[in-house]
Amino acid sequence: MIRTAYTHDRLREEMVRTQIEARGIADPKVLAAMRKVPRHLFVSEAFADQVYEDHPLPIGEQQTISQPYIVAEMTQALALTAEDRVLELGSGSGYQAAILAQIAYRVYTIERIQPLYLKARKLFDRLHYHNIVTRYADGTLGWEEESPFDAIIVTAGAPEVPLVLVNQLATGGRMVLPVGNRYSQELIKIVRGENGVHQTRLGGCRFVKLVGEHGWKK
Repeated sequence: MIRTAYTHDRLREEMVRTQIEARGIADPKVLAAMRKVPRHLFVSEAFADQVYEDHPLPIGEQQTISQPYIVAEMTQALALTAEDRVLELGSGSGYQAAILAQIAYRVYTIERIQPLYLKARKLFDRLHYHNIVTRYADGTLGWEEESPFDAIIVTAGAPEVPLVLVNQLATGGRMVLPVGNRYSQELIKIVRGENGVHQTRLGGCRFVKLVGEHGWKK
């Protein structure tokens, strides 16, 4: 089946309506971003017929693109504004960064796997996402020279909250990340206030491992 731009638009609208809005995502900025970003361009053609379905998909290098609902949930939890500077750990396919780039002023995204980094950077250029800055490095170290950030999102499961990332949050900054063991995690939201750090649990999830100096070892 050859899918046209109209078909992709229709499938994307159905995805937002049945998978995202129906499950409680209400931030209009998030919904608009999910409707706009062409998710089918962030996976290989082998999975094109599944890209708007409610599950993650492999993107190579033993990594995945998260299911649409999780992308929307994590983005909504960041409570982004048009002035925010966001750090993403784990560029992966680039899809999450593309969603963030629809809302925030600038997105800094780090990927430790070179083939994924190069592929995502090429796609960002192709789609003219000029407010996405990429880096090939260990994401668990953060991006000290560009900090502090208004928001940080971690798209891989960490064994614990990396303090180095908390320290790179601005006052009032928000971080969302999965924390747990190698097989299942809980989504955590952290807000750095003037008098300390506040944590909120958002529910269970399952991500690939966050590998690096302040994550899991290889």
